[in-house]
Amino acid sequence: MLLSKLPSGMRYYLGAEARLRRSVEDTAMSVFEGWSYEEVLTPSVDYYALFEQGMGVMEAQSSFRLTDSDGRMLSLRPDVTSSVARVAATLLAESKRPLRLCYAAHVFRQQQQSHAEWRRENTQLGCELIGVGGSATDLEVLLLAAEILQRIGLGDSFCVTINDVGIFNGLVDELNLDDISRENLRRLIDTRDNTELAKSLEALPITASTRQSIAALTQLTGKRDVLEKAQSVLTNKVSLAAVNKLVELWNVIESLGLETAFEIDLADVSSLDYYTGLSFKVFVRGVGYRVGRGGRYDGLTANFGKAEPAIGFVLNLDSLVEVLGRTNASNGSNGRDVQTIAASELTNTFSDALSRRRNNKKIRIGSNE
Repeated sequence: MLLSKLPSGMRYYLGAEARLRRSVEDTAMSVFEGWSYEEVLTPSVDYYALFEQGMGVMEAQSSFRLTDSDGRMLSLRPDVTSSVARVAATLLAESKRPLRLCYAAHVFRQQQQSHAEWRRENTQLGCELIGVGGSATDLEVLLLAAEILQRIGLGDSFCVTINDVGIFNGLVDELNLDDISRENLRRLIDTRDNTELAKSLEALPITASTRQSIAALTQLTGKRDVLEKAQSVLTNKVSLAAVNKLVELWNVIESLGLETAFEIDLADVSSLDYYTGLSFKVFVRGVGYRVGRGGRYDGLTANFGKAEPAIGFVLNLDSLVEVLGRTNASNGSNGRDVQTIAASELTNTFSDALSRRRNNKKIRIGSNE
């Protein structure tokens, strides 16, 4: 066995990169605290069935699995939201609502998510707001995510794309498709494969207006004009109600002067199974894949107790550090200057060292060479 190499999808973090990870994590947790979120630590190993119920079967299958001594299937934590939903419905069932919980936690995936997202161990910075619904909570988590990105130095390069899964669900529910056909339709919209999407829609016994509405989703990406066009194209009542919720949300985003940081993307329909309303993804210029995602999952806590409205998001610490590391390197940012203390008689050497450390100087014991 060649132990000088790591398993695929794993890596070390050293020196400046390790410090940057710590700094970003500390900043995020400070922002969570500023919005009155309490930290929660979840188990690294849990029952595999928990994640099947929380993430959906397809997502859960990417996890590392092992068998417990009693024969039950366990999993290395591939997701934190499922665990938080359970603790909200069990240990915190009698606690005052809303619950505001946050975390910085490692998650593990046996299968790499994509060629770009090659890591199989990631650190998620996230929060969950449980026990109250409405536009105010949707807006709260969006602004919280935006503040973290601004405070870590990505204020000019991030974009949060928002959607509501009710738009897609409303359109396809009236088609009475089987699970395979529904998933195929979702994949074609999400990848914006207009040619194959047109072929699939032609094969379905649906009206021309319904066909036009579904096909239009791949083109509805942008700012306010996207919502106005959606209102004119869509006829399904459930879909229109979801669009109207996004209009209400966008009105507030514009009133706060934050529209440059947000975008509408009605073709983004790749959300996890537990999303029930608003869904969003976070992108940063220089990273070819999302660095975060979130949304509303009002049905998840029912797996462990009573159903409650809930919304949350996660940011991928590893991806954030990757883009920040490139930015710092291009700016020549190396932190504080190091003061070298030449090694001599021990008492003198370390007396000098302690004096400089009391003044918060960065030091190194040894020669200048």
